[in-house]
Formats: sequence, C-alpha cells, structure tokens
Amino acid sequence: MRSLPQRYLSWMFVSFSFILFSAAHAWAQTGVYAEFSGSNIEVPNVGWQYGPTFGLYHDAWHFPFVRVGLDARATLLSSSTATVDMGFIGPRLQIHPHVLPFMPYVEGLVGAGKVDLGGGTATIKQTALAYEGVAGVDWTILPHVDWRVAEFSIGGFSGVIDNPSPRTLSTGIVVRLP
Repeated sequence: MRSLPQRYLSWMFVSFSFILFSAAHAWAQTGVYAEFSGSNIEVPNVGWQYGPTFGLYHDAWHFPFVRVGLDARATLLSSSTATVDMGFIGPRLQIHPHVLPFMPYVEGLVGAGKVDLGGGTATIKQTALAYEGVAGVDWTILPHVDWRVAEFSIGGFSGVIDNPSPRTLSTGIVVRLP
C-alpha cells in the first residue's frame, strides 16, 4: 500500500485547520456594554461611589449551552470622599440555554486600579494591582440587544492602605455585534 506524499498530508492538515478555525470564528460573539454601577468599598467613613462601567467581551469558543471567552472593562466610580478607577481583563464563562432568553455568566478579572480616598491631610492615593470576581445575568430583549439585569462583583487591591474591597452592583445594556 502506497502512502500519500508528505506535501499532500501537509496540505490536508493546513486545509483542515483553516476550515476548523474559520468555523470557530464564525460562531464567535462579541458584545459591547455600558452599565451604571454603585459600589461600597468597605472602608470606614467612605460612602457609596457611583459611575459607569463599560467594556467589551469576545466569546471565542462555543460548546453546547456554554460560551467561553475574554472580557475587558473599565469602571470609574466616585463620591465626595473617594474615587476608584479600575481596568480589568480576564476569562468569561456564559451559560447559553438557547430556549430561554436568560444567560448567566461568571468572570475572573485582573488589572490595575487607582484609589483616591479621603480629604485634607488624611488622604490615600495609590495605584495597584486589582482583581475582581463577577457574576451576572443578561436577558435578551431584542435581536443582538441584551439587558444586563444584574451584575455583582467583589474585588480588591494588592497592597493598598485601608484595604478597599469594592462590592459593586451594576445594570446596563449589551449590544452583541453580528
């Protein structure tokens, strides 16, 4: 029995890989979102901060009922006694049941954050490594438009004085790009 020449095997491998990755890319889903967020950073004498959270996610891998991808986001929170600005990136896992319009998701994010607390002589101004765990649910209200019904996140900063630990609740709109 004769074997196929090496160049034909290489060509078949490249063709198969191209088809496989093209199909995976066709299933990919990218979403852009904007949210209104409220956060308590768990520091004495500092109240709630409010502001926008915005970003985008890209679900590159689809499995039955599950999507896996990356999320990149920025959160800009402020009040009269504190300002907290954070930027994150990390993995995202979403349950996609297909028969229901609800899609719960979880994320584990890392990035950087700038904390500005207090006033007068008792101020803290630091930039540090930041981390955040996120859980939420999106509800499809129109084709390619989701309402981010609720999103809850718990985060922290590495080495910041007073150890701020943001507990953030958000809601907003997601536009999924075709």
